[in-house]
Amino acid sequence: MPALPPPADKAQLSAPEKSTPTFSPDEISVVFVLGGPGAGKGTQCDRLVRDYGFTHLSAGDLLRQEQDREGSQFGSLIKDVIKEGKIVPMEITVQLLENAMNDDLTNKHGNGRFLIDGFPRKMDQALKFEESVCPSKFTLFFDCPEDVMQERLLNRGKTSGRADDNAESIKKRFKTFVETSMPVVEYFEKEGKVVRIPATKAPDEVYAEVKEKMGDRGFEMEK
Repeated sequence: MPALPPPADKAQLSAPEKSTPTFSPDEISVVFVLGGPGAGKGTQCDRLVRDYGFTHLSAGDLLRQEQDREGSQFGSLIKDVIKEGKIVPMEITVQLLENAMNDDLTNKHGNGRFLIDGFPRKMDQALKFEESVCPSKFTLFFDCPEDVMQERLLNRGKTSGRADDNAESIKKRFKTFVETSMPVVEYFEKEGKVVRIPATKAPDEVYAEVKEKMGDRGFEMEK
């Protein structure tokens, strides 16, 4: 399994250069899942895993696992960046995702369907992943107003124990999403690779629309 890049200054981090992506889009299906913090991405991903056989990879979860992993080269850097609501250096996130995909295909006999949740959060991540790991099929974008997301996150923060589920961090995360992630959505939208889902309704109603759109894109339920 590929290792993370060696420790270095943030500006010097670099993933190995590749002339072609690691995985072919003819054999692997990658669907990006984007939406502001609290838009309900995780809930919908759980249902897509259950019904369509996707492997759910959360960029945020992989980063949190790495920051807590004993001996991690980048644990303290990741922890500080997440606390500030900023974005971890691209090379770290892309390599963690590629490692997880390799592990799923090699050791868990995955079917080659991947939902990548909370990624890409910046244009450089989007371009790097598609160039070096695998071109995506499309992006599921859960569109939700900021006031609705804030209420959901503050309620979640009462029980989640997550350091970033508090009012100050939430405001920073909203700002980061609008400034850095929305350009990604707009870029893929111009390519016809965005499925926009209104996410203010109850989870069952949101999922009904998700299933309809998945069918439009050629994905059939496994169960």
